Amino acid sequence: FMSKLFEMEMQNIERKLMSLFGLVEKMIDDAVRSLSEHRVDLVSQIIQSDERVNQTEVTIEEECLKVLALHQPVAVNLRRIATVLKINIDLERIADLACNIAERAESLNQFPYFPIPDQLPTMVKLATEMVRKALDSFVELDTKKAADVIRGDARVDELNRDVIEELRNLMMTDSQLIEPGMHCFSVSRHVERIGDHAENIAEDVIYLVDGAIVRHRHGQLFNEPKRL
Repeated sequence: FMSKLFEMEMQNIERKLMSLFGLVEKMIDDAVRSLSEHRVDLVSQIIQSDERVNQTEVTIEEECLKVLALHQPVAVNLRRIATVLKINIDLERIADLACNIAERAESLNQFPYFPIPDQLPTMVKLATEMVRKALDSFVELDTKKAADVIRGDARVDELNRDVIEELRNLMMTDSQLIEPGMHCFSVSRHVERIGDHAENIAEDVIYLVDGAIVRHRHGQLFNEPKRL
């Protein structure tokens, strides 16, 4: 009976986590639109969504702790709760980053002619895909998709470096571009952090399925030769 109750409670928690994923994804999309389409009107909407994310994150954490106390799960069931708790935190942080991007987009709106580096939209697209694929890997318990997310992070990091280099050159050529350049620099950094959190979620999925902690061991995960 207890195991049946545990399963029902976990399914309920996981449903809440799915709705949190959906909410966070929409926040990223809206933040990107506020930047690319100069939609300043979306900023207050994103901040309201963040309040809902914060409330849901606390609810999920409380329910996980209740299940831990009541059922004292072991092995795969314990991994399941640990994974939900960790993903919950990463999603809340992604939501915060979406808010930060929207706020920077609002500031950038005062500089409509500022040339946003071409790599930034590509980077945004990749980071958003990483979040979506991380969700799919969790729902489907698919470690291959999780590994794809982890691979994708290197490309996001590379694009971030390119964006920073281009912004540095722009700001050096014209001091009037320093303020919008710094806002754009922050956007790029926030997008890069979203990629990092998607990578964390993917690592947690691999831990849930295989019981393996792959953090800091991606070379072994992809069977790459060790660097000398």
